[in-house]
Amino acid sequence: MHAETEQSETEQSETEQAETGSVEIVEPKIENEIILEVKGLKQHFPIHQGFFQKVVGHIKAVDGVDLFIRENEALGLVGESGCGKTTVGRTILRLYEPTGGEIWYRKADGERVDVAQLTSKEMKPLRREMRMIFQDPFSSLNPRLTVKDIIGEPLVIHKIASGRELENRVGDLMTAVGLDPNYMRRYPHEFSGGQRQRIGLARTLALSPRLIIADEPVSALDVSIQAQVLNLLQSLKEELGLTLLFIAHDLSVVEHMCDRIAVMYVGKLVEVAGAEELLRNPRHPYAEALVSAVPPADPDIRPNRIILEGDVPSPSNPPPGCVFHPRCRYAKDICTQEEPVLRELSQDHFVSCHLAEEIELQGVGA
Repeated sequence: MHAETEQSETEQSETEQAETGSVEIVEPKIENEIILEVKGLKQHFPIHQGFFQKVVGHIKAVDGVDLFIRENEALGLVGESGCGKTTVGRTILRLYEPTGGEIWYRKADGERVDVAQLTSKEMKPLRREMRMIFQDPFSSLNPRLTVKDIIGEPLVIHKIASGRELENRVGDLMTAVGLDPNYMRRYPHEFSGGQRQRIGLARTLALSPRLIIADEPVSALDVSIQAQVLNLLQSLKEELGLTLLFIAHDLSVVEHMCDRIAVMYVGKLVEVAGAEELLRNPRHPYAEALVSAVPPADPDIRPNRIILEGDVPSPSNPPPGCVFHPRCRYAKDICTQEEPVLRELSQDHFVSCHLAEEIELQGVGA
């Protein structure tokens, strides 16, 4: 049905061009749905040594990442600690200056801009549309400010509200995230971890953003609180039409929250696919190992856990060829010599593996 609709739209567009004599190129519909597209993103941090702090190398935290997010979609970014997930999110928002690559963002008016090339002054209007939820609710809130000042600060900086209007807006935001507006004059230390994360979420929503990067928003919370915050975030996404880049290390959480999942390893993406597709049919050995750690829904099924041997390579000195080959049980000579590229095996299923078509991998429930 979807393919037939796209074909009819294409035929109609071609007919209109023939009638008017226009030679304008019509972009595919999928391009119009993409709100964020990252191409070859790199973030290399210099390693300084000696009295004069000479640069002796670089930590390749992000090394050539390509991804895209469609509007109103939630993309999960998963991987081991230190693989570069958080760095990707911070670099997209220009909290870190990118070493290389392109960050194409489609603004509310439809214009596409390369965020990586914008000046600080040009970035300020985009700060309203692109926001971040930080991982640690304890350190991301200023302890010297009241909740009203924390949530209202973006509104003041962008000159959107002040006085009584500001107080009303803060009250509405607190209500939206399940907090009592009567507590707006309290300080962060007077709230629990879950309540602090809700305060951070209210601050993120203050400017009505279109794109939110959520950096492990529940990892610092008690298990009993995590589900509440996740359900709140999902309901707000649906109500407000938000687009999410959801960074996490727990595939069970990502499956619950996200439409698609991107798997990252030592600064590179190794697989990107729909959430259900990746869990049922992983095509990269590292993704297979992550999926094997997801507990099966049926308690009678014994999970076939894959334990990876060896250590994660240092991002300052990654191995040649495929970065995963020292720990891969399927590796061949080509894996040690040539770096694989992220390619599309099937619709919306991208894999960076030389052997993706040859090997059979197990998914959830296998």
